[in-house]
Formats: sequence, structure tokens, C-alpha cells
Amino acid sequence: MRIAVFSAKPYDETFLKRANATRHHELSFFDARLNVDTAALAQGFDGVCAFVNDHLDADVLTLLHEGGTRLVALRSAGFNHVDLAAAERLGITVARVPAYSPHAVAEHAVALILSLNRMTFRAHSRVRDGNFSLDGLLGFDLYGKTVGVVGTGQIGLIFADIMHGFGCRILASDPFINPDAKTFVEYVPLETLYAEADIISLHCPLTPETDHLIDSEAITRMKPGVMLINTGRGRVVDTQAVMHGLKSGHIGYLGLDVYEEEDQLFFEDLSYKVIDDDQFMRLTTFHNVLITGHQAFFTNEALTNIAQTTLNNIDAFENGSGELHRVVMDQS
Repeated sequence: MRIAVFSAKPYDETFLKRANATRHHELSFFDARLNVDTAALAQGFDGVCAFVNDHLDADVLTLLHEGGTRLVALRSAGFNHVDLAAAERLGITVARVPAYSPHAVAEHAVALILSLNRMTFRAHSRVRDGNFSLDGLLGFDLYGKTVGVVGTGQIGLIFADIMHGFGCRILASDPFINPDAKTFVEYVPLETLYAEADIISLHCPLTPETDHLIDSEAITRMKPGVMLINTGRGRVVDTQAVMHGLKSGHIGYLGLDVYEEEDQLFFEDLSYKVIDDDQFMRLTTFHNVLITGHQAFFTNEALTNIAQTTLNNIDAFENGSGELHRVVMDQS
């Protein structure tokens, strides 16, 4: 099949070409993000391969359909950026990568916790400047702390396992109790989790119910000085509410790998530009905030699995056999 790969970075090309070595699909790589202005690049291709910040709304899908696209192969687990109703109406199959490396994301959440707690990112900068003062670097023992896990899919449970290894008490909140959860995971109402957790880590998908789940009301229910970590979806957190929480001191630490307006920022080198997102730039001024650019998934193992599953989906669609991780309306 002829596949147009959008939002393609050098690492995408490397891993997808490696996975395609024995399959011989025709892959064309475009650095551009997929939107109404770039959809014409897919003219004549059987399918497109898209990432999280590509826009696949009804207008884009209509243009793709008119150009001959029959398959949207997502290089992600999330699919909230795709208009599934429009895809179904147009007869376009949407496939995703349901799991790639839950360990990668869970471990990155832990890295944010450790870095924020011990302020290693600030300490590193100080030492480079010859400043060996310890003022402002005081942390706390993780042992004995209560950790709240919001969302107990694969990533959430692996994160819970790691934090339990530090000697933490684990509280969890999820509409569905995961039967794979170990006995040390204590399911509680979200209000209880907010009230008792010293650290809260978000691992839930973006749905209408979780959109701005962490708002002003939720923050007021949390323990003063709480550490909040989000490696899930940006819009789960109301950024304005979180900034008010930081200014008041109610939020003591904030670690983000995702941001609700990230599609204008992440995955690009903007070091030579003026970033006009005032909200984001304000976040970077807080000494107790650590932001990474949606890199939690970014491990060798994860990229290998993403590429393999993406190509498997393309194979299955083309051959009408094999496992096709199709996204259908009742999954949204």
C-alpha cells in the first residue's frame, strides 16, 4: 500500500522503515502535520499514518477520502483527534496502536516525581554554574507517602507497582476496577483520593468525563502542597486552575509531559522563535514546575512496538486477515 506518513520526524522514519523492511509498503514521509492545508499531500495514497497532533476532523477526512484514502493508521493509542463519525460515514477505516510500552510512560511519571522532589534539574544547573548551595533543594522521603493513581489501565498499574516499591501507600480511582490490580491497590472515590494523596498521577484517557477533570474545585479538595503529575492527556488538566493552585501554594509541585495547547508547541524546535503562548510561558517561570515535551513514550522499545503494530495494521487492512486494531464508535 501507498502510505503518507505525517508529522514524521527522523526517528519515525528510522523505525517505520525498519519495520517495513520485509513488507515493502510504499512509505512517503512528510514533516508537516496533517490538517486542511496539508491533506492534499496525501492525494493518491491508499492510507495516511498520523500522530497525536495531526487533525483528522470531518473536513480533513473528506479531503482524504476524495484523494483516495481508505485507511488512517494512527501511531498512537489515543484517537480523540479523529472524527470517528465522519470516518465511518466516509468508509475510512481507523486503526491505532493500543499498547506500545506502558513501562515507558509509567517510568517517566516516576522520573518526574523524583526530579521534582529532589530538584535535580535545578541542582544540575547550579553545579554547572559553580553553585553548590543546598538552599531550596530540600526534598522528602517517598517512603510512607500516599500516592493517588487516577486511571488504572496498564500504565496506571505499572506506575502503582513502581511506587509501591518505594514503600508508598497506593490509592486508585477508576470507573472500572482492573482485575489485574494487586492487593496493595486500594480503590477509593476520587474525593477520597484528592483528600489523602501526597502525590497524584494522572493516567486516564481524555473523554467528556475527564476533560478538565483537574479543575479549581478538584484542586481545593487536594492536600495543601500536593504533587500533581500528568503524563496522560493535556486537557485532563485545566491549566489556568493549576496556575492559581501554584500561586496560592496549594499545589506544591507540578510535573507535566502533556499540555492542553501542546499541538502548537510540542515535537518542534521553537528555540529560535518567540513563543506566543503566554499561559505556557508563565508555567515555565515557577521554580516547582517541570515540563517535558510529550516524551514519556519515547524509548527504543516503544518506538519499535509502535512501528511494528502500525505496519501490522496496514498489513491486516490490505490482506483482510491478521489483527487489525480498528477504532469503532463505541470505543470513543
